[in-house]
Amino acid sequence: MMKRYFWILLLVPTLALAEDTRLLSVDVLWEMDRVGSPVVSPVGGHVVAPVTSYDTETDESETRLWLLSTEGDVQRPLTKAGASAGSPVFSPDGNTLAFTARRDDDEASQIYLLPMDGTGEATRLSEVPTGVSALKWVGEHIYFISRVWPDKDWEEMAEQIKADRDSKVSAHQWNALPYSHWDHWISEDRQAHVFRIPADGGEVEAITQPLGRELPRSSQGTGSYDIHPDETHVAFSSNSSDSGVDPEIDLFLDRIGDDRARNLTPDNPAGDGNPMFSPDGRMLAWGSQIIPGFYADTVNIWVMDLASEERRNVTEDWDRSPGGLVWTADSSGFFGTAADDGTTRLFHIELSNGEVRAVTDQTDFGGLSIAADGTLVGNNQSFLYPPRVVRIDAATGTSSRLDTFNDDVLENVDLGRYESVTYTGHDGAEIQMWVHYPPGFDPDREYPLFLLIHGGPHSAITDGFHFRWNAQTFASWGYVTAWHNFHGSPGWGQDFTDAINPDWITAPFNDTIAAAEWFAEQDWIDSDRMVAGGGSYGGYLSSILLAREHPFNALLIHAPVYNMYSQMAADFAVHSTRFGNYWEEPQIYRDISPHYFAEDFHTPALIVHGQNDLRVPVGQAFELFRTLQTKGIESRLIYFPDENHWVLKPNNSVYWYNEVQRWMERFAEPGPR
Repeated sequence: MMKRYFWILLLVPTLALAEDTRLLSVDVLWEMDRVGSPVVSPVGGHVVAPVTSYDTETDESETRLWLLSTEGDVQRPLTKAGASAGSPVFSPDGNTLAFTARRDDDEASQIYLLPMDGTGEATRLSEVPTGVSALKWVGEHIYFISRVWPDKDWEEMAEQIKADRDSKVSAHQWNALPYSHWDHWISEDRQAHVFRIPADGGEVEAITQPLGRELPRSSQGTGSYDIHPDETHVAFSSNSSDSGVDPEIDLFLDRIGDDRARNLTPDNPAGDGNPMFSPDGRMLAWGSQIIPGFYADTVNIWVMDLASEERRNVTEDWDRSPGGLVWTADSSGFFGTAADDGTTRLFHIELSNGEVRAVTDQTDFGGLSIAADGTLVGNNQSFLYPPRVVRIDAATGTSSRLDTFNDDVLENVDLGRYESVTYTGHDGAEIQMWVHYPPGFDPDREYPLFLLIHGGPHSAITDGFHFRWNAQTFASWGYVTAWHNFHGSPGWGQDFTDAINPDWITAPFNDTIAAAEWFAEQDWIDSDRMVAGGGSYGGYLSSILLAREHPFNALLIHAPVYNMYSQMAADFAVHSTRFGNYWEEPQIYRDISPHYFAEDFHTPALIVHGQNDLRVPVGQAFELFRTLQTKGIESRLIYFPDENHWVLKPNNSVYWYNEVQRWMERFAEPGPR
């Protein structure tokens, strides 16, 4: 039995669109600016946000930094057009902004400084041949990450970069894992380390390299390290295992200038990371999981008193995974976000007793930044509008918008409406689902269904704006469109999230069929016009549907995990770390790998994949397409030689949306009857 538990409306539904309105087409999506996470000045007042715009004529983009204010009365660009910028950080006194950019003759991203009084242009501070990223301004220094050759000086590194650029040899070589991450290759000759440079200019100093420990090889960012407010210590993540196959990411602490870092978490075989020194300098916090090989394991916040080294688990009684954490200004707790019942909410976590309080209710929040006076800013978004910059009242949960980006684009767009519902799924569990209605929806007529299957599988569809798979865009074609948060999705507790391991099929499949069955019972759904599809894990589950009884006339299968054996070619082999490799536990792979069920495939499918996808290698799609063609099942393969796990380029994205629309219209005529 389905129950609705709240409605979110943008416009009162009408039976016909007004002449001056338009739909949320893919072209409208690419007209929008993409607003990134804001940064508030430590002394309040100023807010800076990166804003990316796209040119569909050239397929190019640029990111400029925009100045806003905590009062919402300022909005102007800080950095010039034609030169992308990123990683903004304020000086401790708020008088200067540092950011990364490539300008003029820069061969790699460098640090630039811009006075906030508006009296001068940005000036370059660094000349690091390997480039800079993940800036933090602490005390008298600006800290950053760079991927370096550990046995070379800066001049030798510059020569190596030039030699590599001029070389006619394209080969890569590896002797150990990891060799790739998502869409790029990892050079085993280079290491990621933390460095610093005086804010008033001077020599670059290595911080982690003298310790003989590198940051995690696969990826690094501002969450990989932190610096004590007094610049006395550095805390950072590093792989303590000798194997790159099953890395053990631990947390290390070092007094800056010493020659050895101490492992704070040697007894935990799972991941530890995102270190954060408290503003008062007394404590170090970090996030910790306990199950190796399970990326969606619940994250707990641990805090250690730096003087006594006493530590405790602050959130051991909270069955959610906090992310995007910031300390409160008075060091008494944290603000962070977590997926919770289909929404990414802002929470306050009290340090003294671990009490957790939900600050926000509806719509998604993230990208938090806090000033010394407690002013809290972040992003807010929903299915009906893309990320905006807001100031958040932590006491009441209300937010005040600080920008007007995309208002002109959305002014005359009819976005329809959506609602969150629950229905009974696998084993009697309540499953949350987002339902999107076409503009002008008339409940007295029948509409086709486009059921979307999210990826992960341990991700959730929350109340945020999706540029790549926009349900309102699909709905604008004339479909009721839905996202269901099946078993495996986070936001309903650890047991629900982990319920599908290692059996990836049973519970999510049953949840999917139960969703379709409920829709078939609605007076406003035409059960003869149902289609479905998804990407990544959603492509996996769609491949499972190929061989089973279901009500869908056709499927969209994007970047699918189709063959669990050949998935070993990826940067992430899914089940191997936790449940054993296929030669150790072969029955697991035989039970859940879609390619074993090819004999029963029967549904027309549109298959999409990108060459640069290193998380789910492109061969998965080719294997599936050849199988369907061999069996004489109507199928189409769309291959992007220049895309990765996602379709990110504007014109490729427009093509993707249009081809998906054409495919679905062939098997489920859009619009009401």
